[in-house]
Amino acid sequence: MDIAFPTRHFGGYIFDCDGTIADTMPLHYRAWARAMKDFGGTFPEDIFYAWGGKPTDVIVNQLNAMFGTSLDVAETVARKEGYYLESVHEVGPVVPVLEFARSIHGTAPMAIASGGHHELVDATLAALGITELFDAVVCAEDYVHGKPAPDPFLEAARRLQVPPDQCVVFEDSPTGIAAAEAAGMAHVFVPTAMRGREPINS
Repeated sequence: MDIAFPTRHFGGYIFDCDGTIADTMPLHYRAWARAMKDFGGTFPEDIFYAWGGKPTDVIVNQLNAMFGTSLDVAETVARKEGYYLESVHEVGPVVPVLEFARSIHGTAPMAIASGGHHELVDATLAALGITELFDAVVCAEDYVHGKPAPDPFLEAARRLQVPPDQCVVFEDSPTGIAAAEAAGMAHVFVPTAMRGREPINS
């Protein structure tokens, strides 16, 4: 499946981070699996991918509800995120998306809008050497309601000073696509088949 990159010009371009511009989802799942093993919980891989885009604290609460566990939210999130940061140096790009972002850099403002925390997202962008591509980075600390609510994308548009209906969102999850639609934005779906680790030249 190919990515249907937009042929028209938009006023603002907003990218999800994990699984969209950065090939991080396997690293995140490995971190979750280690944290769940530590605390006696479980997180089936199919559910992990189905819940892509949800904030980590929401995920822990939903796992508790699904499996009848009582994982401490803050402790579980901290353990999982610590494991991710240990492996962030392994991250690679989602090549076609990063190539597109580089191709339009300087023609319109661009933002990251993620369900992750700043520490992880900032570390991911830094590991890829692409922090300076983006005019704004919006993370879980910057809004009240996470995806599928529109808040992350609306906040990104506000920071870019671009009306929502002039923005396009790049997303890899149904949760993120729903958030883009709720924000009244055009969207581009990034299928799993687009993952790749080839290096990108600056």
